[in-house]
Amino acid sequence: MEILYILLILLIVTRFFGELAERLGQPALLGELISGIVLGQLVHHYSGFFPVLAGLTEDHVFTAVTDLGIFFLMLLGGIELQPRDLVETSGSALAVALGGMVLPFGLGLLLGWLALPPSEYHLAQTLFLGTALSITAVPVAIKVLIDLGQLESRVGRTIVSAAVLDDIISLVLLAVLTAVIRTGSIPDPSNLLLLAGKVAAFFVIAVVLGRYVFPAVGQLLKRTRADEFEFSMLLVAALAYAVLAETLGMHFILGAFIAGLFFGRRTIDRQAYQAILERTRGLTNGFFAPIFFASIGLQLDLSALANAPGMVAVLVLIAILGKVLGAGAATLPFGFSMRQAFAVGTAMNARGAVELIVADIALRAGIFSVPEPLPSEVANLFSAVVIMAIVTTLLTPGTLKVALKRP
Repeated sequence: MEILYILLILLIVTRFFGELAERLGQPALLGELISGIVLGQLVHHYSGFFPVLAGLTEDHVFTAVTDLGIFFLMLLGGIELQPRDLVETSGSALAVALGGMVLPFGLGLLLGWLALPPSEYHLAQTLFLGTALSITAVPVAIKVLIDLGQLESRVGRTIVSAAVLDDIISLVLLAVLTAVIRTGSIPDPSNLLLLAGKVAAFFVIAVVLGRYVFPAVGQLLKRTRADEFEFSMLLVAALAYAVLAETLGMHFILGAFIAGLFFGRRTIDRQAYQAILERTRGLTNGFFAPIFFASIGLQLDLSALANAPGMVAVLVLIAILGKVLGAGAATLPFGFSMRQAFAVGTAMNARGAVELIVADIALRAGIFSVPEPLPSEVANLFSAVVIMAIVTTLLTPGTLKVALKRP
């Protein structure tokens, strides 16, 4: 079967590049992305030697596998964060989350409005840019904070708490973006109110289930005898939340994330929780995540660097400035020093996996393929955003280490 051959090749290559990236002090996802880029360039230039890999991104079975990669990435992200991170969030973290989103979002809207040509998808493309620039993915920063012994410091707690809020707000923005992609325009007041009602209904249902039903089911699970029954129930809950999100007009990743968020140590006993976390982490990081990141790299067109260098440079510049200034400045009223403000801002600058998921959703929706004839700014927009995600993620470890280095 061709899909088995494809998965074999991708898993070998992505794991090799991921290990190499880790040894060079970078997150594995960057190595996995680069592996997809390398494979994509080889297939593009020597398609005759790779007939099975040619046209891979259009393969429905492979697309389904990458969808599962997105699902498990968001589920794992929710499990690892936990609601207590939100409860412990201070006023400074809320200010950082908002500051680190409002400024980049506004800059993204301005860039899209000025740089992208008019079309039926102009609004969706512009909103996508704003959403893409406002996202924070902080696993890289957390690793650096742990290495420096700063995770429990005031700066470390602020970064983690702000990132949790940032992820939640980003997913709500994604719900709006999904609605705009489907309709081609900002919903009118009545539809916007309906969308807000659906989002509110989703969170109410999710909180009620997570707060009251999950613990009750967890107690019942202690009496089960079948192997891996707890893990199956986690998947049932995540799939049910994902279906609920889709039914209410949002993307399924919101459901997967929220299901993981409410799957806490109080749901089942600590030993079972840790075992399920390790299984989910192994399945995600060991298989689905590398395949997904490689699929993004396969779709990246490096000619964007030559065809639209100005767009790429401006996108990277405003991405960095928007996060560092927006998130960093928000800490100053709370008594943080300039060095600490810079540390918070640069930590929030990493985009990582969530950015790539949103870019992939927009790509599949076709917002980078209109109008006709296709302008270079739109044709290179997807690749420019992926390059921006790579650059900001690469910059974070080094700059954060410098910012947190004791004087």
